[in-house]
Amino acid sequence: MTTFERAQELRAISTTRYDVVVIGAGMTGAGVALDAASRGLRVALIDRGDLASGTSSKSSKMVHGGLRYLQQREFRLVYENLRERQRLLRNAPYLVQPLPFLIPLFGSNGVASRAVVKGYATALRIYDLSGGWRIGHRFQRITREQTLVHLPTLRTERLVAGFLYYDARGDDARVALALAKTAAVTFEANVANYVRALDVVKGSTGLVEGVVCRDELANEDFTIATKSVVNATGVWADDIFTMAEHVTSHRITPAKGVHISVARDRLPADVAAVMNVPHDRRSIFIVPFDDAPYTYVGTTDTAYQGALDDPKCTPDDVAYLLDAVNASTSSGLGTADITGVWAGLRPLLAPTKGKAINERTADLSRRHRVSDTGDGVVHVTGGKWTTYRQMAEDAVDALRPYLTNVAKVRTKNLPLYGVSVWRPTNPLEVHLYHRFGADAPALVESVRNDPRLGETPIADQPYVGAEFIFSAREEMVTSLTDLLTRRTRAHLHDARATLASAASIARLVAPILNWDEDQILHQVDQYRALVEDEFAAAGLTL
Repeated sequence: MTTFERAQELRAISTTRYDVVVIGAGMTGAGVALDAASRGLRVALIDRGDLASGTSSKSSKMVHGGLRYLQQREFRLVYENLRERQRLLRNAPYLVQPLPFLIPLFGSNGVASRAVVKGYATALRIYDLSGGWRIGHRFQRITREQTLVHLPTLRTERLVAGFLYYDARGDDARVALALAKTAAVTFEANVANYVRALDVVKGSTGLVEGVVCRDELANEDFTIATKSVVNATGVWADDIFTMAEHVTSHRITPAKGVHISVARDRLPADVAAVMNVPHDRRSIFIVPFDDAPYTYVGTTDTAYQGALDDPKCTPDDVAYLLDAVNASTSSGLGTADITGVWAGLRPLLAPTKGKAINERTADLSRRHRVSDTGDGVVHVTGGKWTTYRQMAEDAVDALRPYLTNVAKVRTKNLPLYGVSVWRPTNPLEVHLYHRFGADAPALVESVRNDPRLGETPIADQPYVGAEFIFSAREEMVTSLTDLLTRRTRAHLHDARATLASAASIARLVAPILNWDEDQILHQVDQYRALVEDEFAAAGLTL
């Protein structure tokens, strides 16, 4: 199987009895599907939306240990994060790469506070000892001039020096896609997007026998036969628990995280930077996109009470991030500089009994939890995408009481789909390699055969026609929004420029997706509605 054929997958899913059905095709669910399938289990992976359409496409795009978790004395969590970071760097090198992080040091009269400097140095030393050193670099203190080379608009009147340490970054949505594709192509799991779980069916013994589902695109219901279920739905985990147990659940505390993008020339940076937020016990990141001339800023971390399906970036969120950046730089960013926004929800574990309900979400644990109630439904909650693999391993281990054929874990050193010995030799090949890995040579060949496919339809963005066509054919794309928001990061880079080119991209992929002119216009209208809605909610103009 070399392609995701949705109709073919649905036929298989509706007529096969599985060892496990995984609900939720974000980073964790796709990781569970791969872990289970690689152990020899028969696996179906479903999601009521697109692959990674929830939290897993709306993260900070960083694979990191979490330096700030040391302040919370979460030493084990940092160690685990750094261990899993290193596994991702090894198992998906074309998707995840090292990234330097800068901590500017500010002071007065050219001198930084000795306590602040000592505090950072101690934390960074512990970070390296916890596993940070495995990336091949140790932290270092750099001069004021070296600091300004990396982030030229830092305010110079108080800048003294800086620290440089190393973590990693990755395209979250494409990592989730690679996990699902590895499960499907290498280990014959069945994967389907836009399939909603409606109910969990149990037999006379009280154990799971099936999952009632609805094909959201065809509006048809069917039942998947299965011996067990893994609930990997992130912030929606309480919904599945309630569905399975008929008991209201409050295991998750959603926390909203918002990011904004600006043109690189307005906020130049060649490394990520950690900036303290004035009058708040938090920090934000300034991060250069690796595939386009844009920089993004994030993230907020606030308790969320709204609809889980539709978190929004608000004017207050925008003001918080702009104020934080402008306090430490001379870029003077305003709302007119913003080219893209995204808001996601972190599925944090609810505070334990005795903790205050109004506890800052930034202080809530990023640990994960695996649980079940003896019926064959395993729930994996909390966590962060850096540790998706460990979460998946723990969830599949928890299936052993219900399945007799759960082998030992294989994902610790398992290369993801796309890993190969092929390496790029020119800028186009580099761009395609970091998105498609082993499939990149096929795209290079298609451009060679038809140079028009090497053209970039969106202003100031590197995506070429060949990759839109490839994604439409090979990567379970069902809509223009899938293509522009998750198979590429065009929407996150610059939503206005992407909208201006949406019609031409829709016409490019229309023959593959069988869209006529009315459907093309409908797809463009749907994407336009998304852009207008996000910008209006954030108080931005198109």
